[in-house]
Amino acid sequence: MTLTESRIKDAYPTRVAADAKLLDRTDPTVWGSEHDGPFDAAGLAAHDAKGYTIIEGLLSPAEVQGYWQELVRLSSDEKLKADERVITEKKSGEVRSIFEVHLISELISELARDPRVLDRARQILGSEVYIHQSRVNYMPGFKGSGFYWHSDFETWHAEDGMPRPRAVSCSIALTDNYPFNGGLMVMPGSQRTFVQCIGETPDDHYKASLKEQEIGVPSENDITKLAAEHGIDQFTGPAGSALFFDSNIMHGSGNNITPYPRSNIFLVFNSVENTLVEPFAASKPRPTFIGSRDFTPLTR
Repeated sequence: MTLTESRIKDAYPTRVAADAKLLDRTDPTVWGSEHDGPFDAAGLAAHDAKGYTIIEGLLSPAEVQGYWQELVRLSSDEKLKADERVITEKKSGEVRSIFEVHLISELISELARDPRVLDRARQILGSEVYIHQSRVNYMPGFKGSGFYWHSDFETWHAEDGMPRPRAVSCSIALTDNYPFNGGLMVMPGSQRTFVQCIGETPDDHYKASLKEQEIGVPSENDITKLAAEHGIDQFTGPAGSALFFDSNIMHGSGNNITPYPRSNIFLVFNSVENTLVEPFAASKPRPTFIGSRDFTPLTR
């Protein structure tokens, strides 16, 4: 750890031994203004209040088809399946996610730089941005596994060394998202509360947590409190819709037991003014394909 890094105060302590608390967030949700990008003042105010924004029709039906074909190509690449960036379902062994996909796929690299995506990320974060994490997610019909309630920032802070929640995720649906096929659930407004989690981070925790997370998850009591205060919304809509959501919002998804698959492209943008330091609650950083340490700003 450098001298500069050692002076960074941990504003969001987590992975505590006991007595986890709900902490008030000290950072903004929206850092930019209406003059910085495509969101108008009302759109930014709504994002600031809820912590997320749904944009239907971000991609055209033809674009959706092109990206879907790319996901099929990636998931059927036998050489790629042996890559550590490919995560498989815990039970079935089928491809669940492919990380660092913007470096694997030229098509998805172009999407990350598309003004419809990049300009919104820059506006929300009020700065130039880089890709902290990218992946494609596959949730097949009948046997797609969900993910328990969590805050992404809690993990990125504890295990990657992200100092503050000045990051925003963009999830672009390549299949129709119904209320019943494992669509992402969010607690609107919960991004204003940082939920401490109990438990020490094991070495190489990512190897297990990417399939099923057990450390870094909030207690049932804290989830109940947040749900009582904020309620639960769900990301539904036709293929081509996009969800921009704050790094600290409480979210999760259920299993998909319907015949309808749910797949998406997931891009995480972090501010270049919020670059990673040493992890705040882990012995070493996770691999760079999960938490990038290339802070080069994205350009079109």
